[in-house]
Amino acid sequence: MPKEEEKQQKYEPFRTPKGVHDILPNDHEFHTFIKKVVRHRARQAGYRRISTPIFEYTELFKRSIGDSSDIVSKEMYTFEDKKGRSLTLKPEGTAGVARAFIQHGMSQMPQPVLLYYFEPHFRYDKPQKGRYRQFWQFGFEVLGESDPALDAQVIQLANKIHEDLGIDGLFDLQLNTIGTPEARKKYMQVLEDYYVGKERSLCENCKNRLTTNPLRLFDCKEEDCQILAQLAPVMKDYLDKESLEYHDELLEYLDEIGIKYVENQKLVRGLDYYSKTVFEFWDKNDGAQNAIGGGGRYDGLVELMGGQNTPAVGYAAGVERIIANMKKEKVRVPSKDEIHVFVAQLGKEAKKKCLPLIEDLREAGLKTMGALGKGSINVQLRLADKFEVSYAVLIGITEVREGTAIIRDMEKGVQETVEIEKVVDRLVKLIGEDSLDRYSPGELLYS
Repeated sequence: MPKEEEKQQKYEPFRTPKGVHDILPNDHEFHTFIKKVVRHRARQAGYRRISTPIFEYTELFKRSIGDSSDIVSKEMYTFEDKKGRSLTLKPEGTAGVARAFIQHGMSQMPQPVLLYYFEPHFRYDKPQKGRYRQFWQFGFEVLGESDPALDAQVIQLANKIHEDLGIDGLFDLQLNTIGTPEARKKYMQVLEDYYVGKERSLCENCKNRLTTNPLRLFDCKEEDCQILAQLAPVMKDYLDKESLEYHDELLEYLDEIGIKYVENQKLVRGLDYYSKTVFEFWDKNDGAQNAIGGGGRYDGLVELMGGQNTPAVGYAAGVERIIANMKKEKVRVPSKDEIHVFVAQLGKEAKKKCLPLIEDLREAGLKTMGALGKGSINVQLRLADKFEVSYAVLIGITEVREGTAIIRDMEKGVQETVEIEKVVDRLVKLIGEDSLDRYSPGELLYS
């Protein structure tokens, strides 16, 4: 291509692929706040953080989630590496945690093992409100003990986080028991018999579910399918005595700690590994369409994946949906991104003085920016206004010669001249110790 044509060529700007989105600075404030709340509550309860790889062997998810689930059959991002091995971007967190539990011998640790995560996940799903193809979840996993009191504590932990985030009033806790796998097999046969002759009223997805996993028929949002599901035999009538007693004990614990719940005998989870307790937090107005999270007990998963018999219970919540609800409730999150000081300068010599001053201000805990471009002092002060800084430091030719700087209160419009060696101490006093952003390397290691 000739150079002249090359200059005239105009490129189309790139955009994100469908179903994914940038997390811009304002939303990162929500992410940071949610992460701090989750970390604080997790530490209080003795959980330790785990991170599993973004991708795993595909078979891990097929075996754990189930071939008949929508996730495995339609929604996974699966690819082959250069050696032809099938890998999948993780669509949920529990399978990877269970794999890590086995691989790293966590069964030898004091039981139960309490773990939490805060990570991105991936599903090829139809993008819509609160549903993305790359999405963030936080979750809690308790492995190594079977006790309805543990289920109650996981629910209580989730509920406490919702309270901290200011959204607990928007959701109802939906609760059910789906019993043991053996009891479910008997019930699924009853369901199949119930749907005989009704297949024409089912959507295409549910026609397939009827032969692969009839329980998933309760998950469908199509109106005709929902009507049939409401009239279907009740699972509780076919469950084993042990599961029913376990569920009744869980209800007693929830009553004791004052957590309200709705017993929903049609509630099932979209993953095959659940047993006994299942629960979700549903929007009081939109129901399951705007659920923010859910979980339950998965006593057989670790053994299914090659480990020892290890009872477990967990919960996971969608961060994007939580943020959307926080915004709906006009929840204000604390921000640490505000700038305390803007250093404005005029001339090369002044800029040379500014650079070490900016570093000293930052080391003192004052969030500082400056020495930008070549604009006039007035242009720089207008920029300082846009950043909504509390104070500006002005250094020009006169100040360089006299070894001083001007500190300007941007709100009141008053200013004072200070020896340059005293600028840091003066601004620390003006801003206040409580507002400083300080850390030592030692503190950072344990933050």
